[in-house]
Amino acid sequence: MFVSPLECGVPTSFYPDQGLASSFLQIEQELNLRLAELQFQDPVKYVYNPLLYAWDPHEKYVRTYCQSKKDVLFLGMNPGPFGMAQTGVPFGEVSHVRNWLCIEGEVCKPQSEHPKRPILGFECPNREVSGARFWGFFKSLCGQPETFFQHCFVHNHCPLIFMNQSGKNLTPSDLPKQQRDKLLDVCDESLCQVIKTLGVKMVIGVGRFSEQRAKKALAAEGIEVEVKCLMHPSPRNPQANKGWNSVAMAQLQELGVLTLFSN
Repeated sequence: MFVSPLECGVPTSFYPDQGLASSFLQIEQELNLRLAELQFQDPVKYVYNPLLYAWDPHEKYVRTYCQSKKDVLFLGMNPGPFGMAQTGVPFGEVSHVRNWLCIEGEVCKPQSEHPKRPILGFECPNREVSGARFWGFFKSLCGQPETFFQHCFVHNHCPLIFMNQSGKNLTPSDLPKQQRDKLLDVCDESLCQVIKTLGVKMVIGVGRFSEQRAKKALAAEGIEVEVKCLMHPSPRNPQANKGWNSVAMAQLQELGVLTLFSN
């Protein structure tokens, strides 16, 4: 069931009208409506959508940093339980969202909450390692967030978080094929709208799943945008644990985009 930001107490007039940001948020609202029509079954027992219960900080993130066209879109797969699930910001580890991106806001509760995976918003004590690595790297590279967002934006292919009965996190690829295909088709269409709206010239998938999904979505729509890959900073990735920053630096250098992050 779709829950609008108004039902969560989010003021829609917080910001003056901003054309590009408003268009982006409209795409996400439409995505929410389509996602609400989907049915998920075993092994999925809980589904969180931070674009509903964490709309307030998410809207602030978009309104603050998506006011102009973007050359590069960094694309994640779906929210992490201690990142965007808590803050509404992609790769949104609490301390980096609050202290570097300077985003905070009201975070409500999902309609059905797993007792082992509570939504605590900006009071969440757990550290999202992937998000800390991602935003920490660009903080060291750019200095100020405005430098990063002058040419780039960060978005997730799917805004939903899935858990099984025990509270284990399930990625979209863990879903049964019929459910997965319906979900990914809806998210693919929304992604293409985002890319066209932002005028993106290059999509950098954070991890192979995001890269492959972006390629498939763009090919289906006949959109000619370059798609590349950045190694995922997840602690589940042994290579990332050996020094993700140096790998990321080398990959971005190879892609020819490092100059976008100069102060």
